[in-house]
Amino acid sequence: MKPVIYGLSGLTLTPDERAFFREADPVGYILFGRNVQDRAQLSALTSELRSITGRDRLPILIDQEGGRVARMKPPEWPAFPAGPAFDAVYETAPASAIAAARANGEALGAMLAEVGITVDCAPMLDRRFPDTVTAIADRAFGGDAMQVAALGRAMLDGLARAGVVGVVKHMPGHGRAGVDSHYELPIVDASDAELEEDIRPFRTLAQAPMGMTCHVVFQAWDADRPATLSPTVIADVIRGRIGFNGLLMTDDIDMKALSGTPGEKAEQALAAGCDVVLDCWARMDEMVEIAGRIGDISDAAQQRLDRAMVSVATPGGVDIAEAIARRDAFLALA
Repeated sequence: MKPVIYGLSGLTLTPDERAFFREADPVGYILFGRNVQDRAQLSALTSELRSITGRDRLPILIDQEGGRVARMKPPEWPAFPAGPAFDAVYETAPASAIAAARANGEALGAMLAEVGITVDCAPMLDRRFPDTVTAIADRAFGGDAMQVAALGRAMLDGLARAGVVGVVKHMPGHGRAGVDSHYELPIVDASDAELEEDIRPFRTLAQAPMGMTCHVVFQAWDADRPATLSPTVIADVIRGRIGFNGLLMTDDIDMKALSGTPGEKAEQALAAGCDVVLDCWARMDEMVEIAGRIGDISDAAQQRLDRAMVSVATPGGVDIAEAIARRDAFLALA
């Protein structure tokens, strides 16, 4: 099995994708709006992916946070709120905000499990600052570390109750980035003491089954390499100070914050200590290059993957409409 998660080009697999995926045997797949039409189509696609691999507990990922980060959209599926909606309630009614976030996770997870999706790339645990780039700020649960942790834990628990694995992101914290790593490399000059507060949400949720790195340079820790490619940040901060021992995946290695070919970036990320590489754009030449440059998944990463995929409940038992109604009743308190 190759330690990579690949994107797909369309609503169905092409013959070339089908043949390549059988040969490469990636850890899993990630879905985007281009792969989503309706329940019947999406269920058929996820079923085929499982059939190709022969793995019932196959990681099939999606970014379904709520707000603008949603691949499954109305009218086929309900819209979900983003982090600031829960932040607003937390200011006056923390317990209600936590209950709302948990119900939101239950509804999201049930919606995903219904069509065979097993992993949601959420919750986002990045703190919001006055100068946080919009790509992060309009998704964040707030600026207070313990508030972010409490709301993130509630969402993670809700997803698990519905049978879906959550991914805490973006380790060790993207909130101080003043530019969007999709387009350029953020460089954070905060002190070690300041960054200590940023990792608190991740430390609090260190038992999460999966986590995702950020493509950000933290000068206090490694002035030369972004976290995704830094053995120092991964070993000393993410695995060490945070204490995270779940499956660690990269953010999308196609993002412009990283330089080099896809294969070079994948190789560097794995060498730095990431368990799995995330390659989202389904460009066949790039997927082939990555597969040719990386070896098989390590024993440690395989164990983390196995633990993650058995860490959640069996799908079922969550009424989506009831969970949404419960969430909205708590959110109305704002």
